[in-house]
Amino acid sequence: MDNPVRAVIFRRMQKQSDIIIVGGGLNGPALALALAQTGFSVTVIDALSEKIRRNAAFDGRSYALALTSQRLLDGIGIWQDIAEHAEPMLEIKVTDGRAGEGPSPFFMHFDHAEIEEGPMGYMVQDRHLRRAFLDAMASTPDITHLSGKTVVAQSVGPASVSVTLDSGKIITGSVLIGSDGRASGTAERAGIKRTGWGYGQTALVCAVAHEKPHNGIAHQFFMPPGPLAILPLTGNRCSIVWSETDAEAQRINALDDAGYLDVLRPRFGDFLGDISLAGKRFTYPLNLTIATRFVAPRLALIGDAAHGVHPIAGQGLNAGLRDVAALAETLTLAARRGEDIGSPLVLERYEQWRRFDTATLAAATDAFNRLFSNDNALLRAGRDIGMGIVNAIPSLRRGFIREAAGLTGDVPRLMQGKAI
Repeated sequence: MDNPVRAVIFRRMQKQSDIIIVGGGLNGPALALALAQTGFSVTVIDALSEKIRRNAAFDGRSYALALTSQRLLDGIGIWQDIAEHAEPMLEIKVTDGRAGEGPSPFFMHFDHAEIEEGPMGYMVQDRHLRRAFLDAMASTPDITHLSGKTVVAQSVGPASVSVTLDSGKIITGSVLIGSDGRASGTAERAGIKRTGWGYGQTALVCAVAHEKPHNGIAHQFFMPPGPLAILPLTGNRCSIVWSETDAEAQRINALDDAGYLDVLRPRFGDFLGDISLAGKRFTYPLNLTIATRFVAPRLALIGDAAHGVHPIAGQGLNAGLRDVAALAETLTLAARRGEDIGSPLVLERYEQWRRFDTATLAAATDAFNRLFSNDNALLRAGRDIGMGIVNAIPSLRRGFIREAAGLTGDVPRLMQGKAI
């Protein structure tokens, strides 16, 4: 211990936090806040700078939050800061057809009035969520937020896990959480493989302003190349998530704004009057990618790092927030029982909780996309009849509504509006 260099190394490797979270998007901060509420110390490492995260310009990127996700955000103290910017989804209309020809006479119509809990969900802009998370983390003493920092290595010991930043700093904790997206470096360094495939589709994402009020109604219009989602935002605006084949999406996105709208209008229709672009345009390649394991020694994956699905039902962020609620509950209850929160027995409880739900969601979105993203006459007839049947039977309708609201399955306490 007379060696001063050894003393410095020892100090640098002392455990700074109970939990280390890699990824500062949405799921990582949500988990940090949920865990800090129950007494854990947390370090969040974000590769992007806080300045970029706080960019307040409206760019059209938005999320469909299920009712249970809203409850979680309320439970961790975020909802009060974004409620005024959230648009309730009161109805969902699902139709099938071709661009410029109008929808099929068979459809599904889901109304929140058929359940007792309230709106099925809310549309919230990305910028409002990110700013609320940053403010909440900054005001929470047990959270250390390191922005603009990249993890370059990680190692696991018998009682701790450590990560090395690009600056050379070493951070040590009891559990490492990968919340760093579909190309998760955390998962890769842990030797966790992925399975999945591409859909040959690209999502065109933007926001539009329109003349007539949307009345809180979300629309999903299935066309042969892929679905078009029209999702209500505050004011006379909607978020658009529009799937096309890769080649066609590339062609459309290369057009100027006027040309882009000329392609969108026959797909969108005129039920909201004339439309204009409001904000930037984005494209995202669509694929299915699922980690073969959600946990490894002293490590767990959440959000897209664990599972990335087709946006056909808008459930990507909701699935990630369900990971957050399940993992926070698992770790908190284990700590209260005096267990080592990084032990395989504890982390495997989280994986068992989330694996079946995730596999079911992936299979459902994959099947829906394959069923609807084609122009086969027999399949078209079958799915139209199926939608008509669902729409005609109240119990089936309520089942779909409860699923959209996130009220089915083993719902974590935070998503029930309860404390852990």
